[in-house]
Amino acid sequence: MASIHTISPHSLLPLSKPKKNISKNLQNPQFLSPKLPKSQGFSRNIQSWHLNSVFQEELDVIPVQSGDSVDQQEGMGVSQIEREGTELASQVSGFGGSEGQLSFEGFSSASSSGLDGESRERELEYEKLIDRTINATIVLAAGTYAITKLLTIDRDYWHGWTLFEILRYAPQHNWSAYEEALKTNPVLAKMMISGVVYSIGDWIAQCYEGKPIFEFDRTRMFRSGIVGFTLHGSLSHYYYQFCEELFPFQDWWVVPAKVAFDQTLWAAAWNSIYFTVLGFLRLESPASIFSELTATFWPMLTAGWKLWPFAHLITYGVVPVEQRLLWVDCVELIWVTILST
Repeated sequence: MASIHTISPHSLLPLSKPKKNISKNLQNPQFLSPKLPKSQGFSRNIQSWHLNSVFQEELDVIPVQSGDSVDQQEGMGVSQIEREGTELASQVSGFGGSEGQLSFEGFSSASSSGLDGESRERELEYEKLIDRTINATIVLAAGTYAITKLLTIDRDYWHGWTLFEILRYAPQHNWSAYEEALKTNPVLAKMMISGVVYSIGDWIAQCYEGKPIFEFDRTRMFRSGIVGFTLHGSLSHYYYQFCEELFPFQDWWVVPAKVAFDQTLWAAAWNSIYFTVLGFLRLESPASIFSELTATFWPMLTAGWKLWPFAHLITYGVVPVEQRLLWVDCVELIWVTILST
């Protein structure tokens, strides 16, 4: 154990506070003139320097000596201990001080942001799973309903048929049911056909754009279906009747004239109606709708000339008036895909 032994020159350093018993120590003769060992070779000048240092600074020291080799190293002043202690305390307090707070806050914010990112990814995956489930339900329900309607039209007597008989006679009976619906309520039947065709066409367009089958935009598909149901079916019904009254002839030039009229006035009118109504359904401003219409009017009109003139040679030359919209809607599956993209 270290004990107080002597005062060495190396261990004499200033203290931060004077001791209360400094005057009593100064009155002690042993304190004023300590006896030093001869082996250390200290002179009285060194002793005088020691005393002057004590009088000027009025400080005390901590002399340390030990039998251990480690304790026999140079002594350390109290002020140095305090200074190093202060530095150590500042370093330790840095973990709890402003820098430490910044470090921990940064770590906390990084951790929280990482957790938020993971939770956000999980939410997105969950929302995508819900959308995919809803879309799959819609597609499967619509497909099941369509197949059921096609296969149960003659349910009173088609039971017991073979698969070959069903494939042979079901289309014939479905066609008879379609003609009956046209006689009963032609406008509603054509509206339903156009609504279904425009919805399917927009779905095909989204799949063509790269979306998975069950991750399509339902709102966009319903918008297109609404336009087909409310406008295309009803307007087309009255347009084809008007076209027959406008060209009531049976000459060879009537079909090319109807095609030219269809691909100029009617195509321009319908394309404008289609984009305008879709713009309003998307809640766009009139200025934005007009800008989109002016930008797409001529390209869409000229693009239609690559498809519809050839299709309308059959429309006006072969297909009867009441069945023209059904044929046109079949071609619309291709055309709506072009319009949607």
